[in-house]
Amino acid sequence: MLAIVLTSVLLVLQLYRTEQVLTTRFFDAVRSSGEFFSASVDQETGVRGYLLTGEPGVLEQYEEGRQDQVELDRRLRDVLAEEDDLTALFDTAAGSLRVWQQDFAEPAIEARTAGGRDSVLAAEVERGTMLFDAYRADFATFENELLDTRAEAKQAMDRALVTLVVAFAVIAAGAILLTYLAVRLLRRWVTGPLERLAEQTRQVARGEITRRVEPVDPAEIAALAGDVEAMRSRIVDELVEVAQAREQVEQANALLEEQAVDLRRSNAELEQFAYVASHDLQEPLRKVASFCQLLQKRYGGQLDERADQYIAFAVDGAKRMQELIQDLLAFSRVGRVGQEIGEVDLDDCLERALRSLSTALEESDARVEADPLPTVTGDATLLPQVFQNLLGNAVKFRGEDSPRVRITCRQDGDMWEIACRDNGIGIPEQYAEKVFVVFQRLHPRDEYDGTGIGLAMCRKIVEFHGGHLWLVQPRDDGPGAEFRFTLPVAGRAEAMAVAAPGATANGKEPA
Repeated sequence: MLAIVLTSVLLVLQLYRTEQVLTTRFFDAVRSSGEFFSASVDQETGVRGYLLTGEPGVLEQYEEGRQDQVELDRRLRDVLAEEDDLTALFDTAAGSLRVWQQDFAEPAIEARTAGGRDSVLAAEVERGTMLFDAYRADFATFENELLDTRAEAKQAMDRALVTLVVAFAVIAAGAILLTYLAVRLLRRWVTGPLERLAEQTRQVARGEITRRVEPVDPAEIAALAGDVEAMRSRIVDELVEVAQAREQVEQANALLEEQAVDLRRSNAELEQFAYVASHDLQEPLRKVASFCQLLQKRYGGQLDERADQYIAFAVDGAKRMQELIQDLLAFSRVGRVGQEIGEVDLDDCLERALRSLSTALEESDARVEADPLPTVTGDATLLPQVFQNLLGNAVKFRGEDSPRVRITCRQDGDMWEIACRDNGIGIPEQYAEKVFVVFQRLHPRDEYDGTGIGLAMCRKIVEFHGGHLWLVQPRDDGPGAEFRFTLPVAGRAEAMAVAAPGATANGKEPA
């Protein structure tokens, strides 16, 4: 195949070269030779006319012919540079022309100019004619040889064209034959085995994964079939593992579902127990507190100092127990009993909290600054408690300066983030999560009062609304604490449905 291609390339190059010789060199040579001869004839005509008439204007034809002769002589020699024989013949013809010019034309023109019409004899004119005829014969010999050479080149090109056509025909026939043989061999040794392998692969792909992929000759395709079989085996093994893993996952999901059902039932029972227990404990505690107060009122001062102290301890313990039970009751009610869920204006919630804390705020000379707050989806009875507890803590745990609270707000996607920063005593970083645990206190009762359930209540309320509450350490290292919490943008009631599955659409406790 490579030899055929090389032969074709050589033939095309030879044909191109011959065509260039014919169309460029010989065409230019023939045209230039004709123009050269015409220029010499113009010279002969101009000299003969001047000898007859003596008119200087007639010599212009001779001068123009001499000028054209110089240019055409150069052009012909350039074209015939590779043709030595033709160049030699042209030299002979050009030499004959120069002999005519030097021996007759120039002397005759000078004589006619100097001596008049009779200064050039007829014999001299006849000799000039003979010299020009000798040039004419030499130039005819050159021109005939030029035409013969061009004819031979054309014949060579015709032979090359025929050879090229034949070569192309042979190449085409060889290519067709080679293509046919290649197709047969490919069919036998490549495409056929590949089709059989592909059919086995398609059967596996259709679901017959247990069907083995049999090897197919030749050896290369057999190796490929082995690789496909190895891949099928690995896939089968992995499918078995996946099936086993899926079965284990399904069993784990079933177990988790059972545990989730038990956990939901247990949580419901615990919530019900906490509600009932705290509610039922109120009455006996009220009696204990009442009778202890009556005992203190009636017998205060009549018993010794230690008895009065014991009575005071009993009254204080009963009051603290009442506060704990009331807070525990309120904590257990979050997300279970409330008003209808809807759009809540946080500015209104903050205003309600400020009214509730108005006395403590006035006594402590506290000042609260707040950005305009948004409207969110929530419970209008619970959200004010968040502001009330945070502001109450800011007043309770104030430092030496008067309490200052700054409330800011920004939107983060479909959630509002509210930040409450005070200038109080602050909370150490290691207690950032402990403060949200029920009944956890960081200070003794004689230093700060309270039950330690306020922040836990705030977090539960925020999480019931689908948000989150956390403590942030101030970046400016200034005094105080900063609490941040998020609430859903108005219209996202589905967030509360996820956060509080125990609540109904109107916030009432389920039966």
